[in-house]
Amino acid sequence: MDAVIFDCDGVLVDSEIIALRVELKALADIGLHYDDAHAFAERFLGQTHAAFHAELDKDHRERLGAPLPEGFGPRLIDMIWAEMSEFTEAVPGVHEAVADLKVPVAVASSSGLDHIKHKLRRARLFEAFDPHIYSGELVARGKPFPDIYLHAAAQLGIDPGACVAVEDSINGVKSAVAAGMTAIGFVGGGHCSPRLGSRLSDAGAVHVARDMQDLAQILGEMP
Repeated sequence: MDAVIFDCDGVLVDSEIIALRVELKALADIGLHYDDAHAFAERFLGQTHAAFHAELDKDHRERLGAPLPEGFGPRLIDMIWAEMSEFTEAVPGVHEAVADLKVPVAVASSSGLDHIKHKLRRARLFEAFDPHIYSGELVARGKPFPDIYLHAAAQLGIDPGACVAVEDSINGVKSAVAAGMTAIGFVGGGHCSPRLGSRLSDAGAVHVARDMQDLAQILGEMP
């Protein structure tokens, strides 16, 4: 293990639970209901905004016979960000887990770069990762494609095969595996369901960490 690359939302900062709550309410308000919040999260987490909104538009057309209301995507981003910017906190134990690592670290997230940096600053994690903070905006294809992880590895100057990726989403694990990295699933975020660990394993995660203490132990035992 020559480097550890972290997803941001749901791994470093406990923000996915905020996004999930806002998304489900906003979608219900326009008549697009998702009854299983865990299934919704498993399907969509890790995607870029563009891919997520394209899938929502597809669902809206199939179920309601029309595209998403005009401007819904940008409004949804604004609603989520209004909540995240005020209420996002660090995942418990993350500062110690990151500080204990003796290899280079980076962030590879599907979120916008400005939003990633704001959340990391709010969680007092920015200095631990700067300048190796990378957004899906920087690459052609978002997760589950490998582009963001390959980009992060290239910027670190480390072979992808020597990198470990820590992910809380199926799309993220698939992205890391496609990049040739060792993927570790993380289920310590507030949004994680009891079944998520097995889903991350099925997607290619070689270990699943219950919390940051568990993750630190797993990383400490990796060659």
